[in-house]
Amino acid sequence: MELIIHILMLFIVINCSFKLSFWKLWQTVIYSLIAGLFVAGTWQYAILQSKTQIADYLQNTEALQNMAIIITLESALCFGYCVAFLRGLYGKKNLWWAELLRWYPSLLLFPVLFYYLTEAIFRLPGVDFSVTAWSLAGIVVIAIPLLSRLMKYLVPEDDLRLEVHFLVSLFICILGLLTTVNGKTTYAATEEALNWKAIILSIGLFVVLFLIGFAWNKLKWPLLQRKELKKRSKINQ
Repeated sequence: MELIIHILMLFIVINCSFKLSFWKLWQTVIYSLIAGLFVAGTWQYAILQSKTQIADYLQNTEALQNMAIIITLESALCFGYCVAFLRGLYGKKNLWWAELLRWYPSLLLFPVLFYYLTEAIFRLPGVDFSVTAWSLAGIVVIAIPLLSRLMKYLVPEDDLRLEVHFLVSLFICILGLLTTVNGKTTYAATEEALNWKAIILSIGLFVVLFLIGFAWNKLKWPLLQRKELKKRSKINQ
């Protein structure tokens, strides 16, 4: 479970970097300053945490379910932003609320930073807590703009970067739901013989619909080309 949580946090950082790559540099710097101040201002609460408290939280099914809801909502906002941005690329006007999604940064980054702050305090017992916090805050302020520019450099095309942002958001949503498993079976599966009739009907329906879609795709393009040729011939006449 702890490994899944670490993978989830890693992809939250990556996804936030992709989202910030659509911002201007000065906007990303402002967000990084806010994140750095958050790290520097929460070390008094981080020192109150313990290894056992964090382990108990990761084993608490109700807490993990609440976390999964927040992750799902965050992913839904990312999906909405991707759709709104894609409409803008094709010249379609978005509603005012869709435009707000552009300026919504990833709020999931803040609990991730708090977790890393507690881990840094645990692993550096001989260092003053405030020094650890301010050092990590400085790293955050520098790393966030660099990561966002790195993502833009690696994937310069906006549409491709948007697609990666969508896929990473989808992966985060699925991974957030997987964290709620926790080895506990909520509903026991009932033993039932395989319904071969239903399976064969489902496969047959899939094959029929696939063939219909395949045939329509083959017929659609010649029809569209003929229609386009007729329009051009009328215009030339």
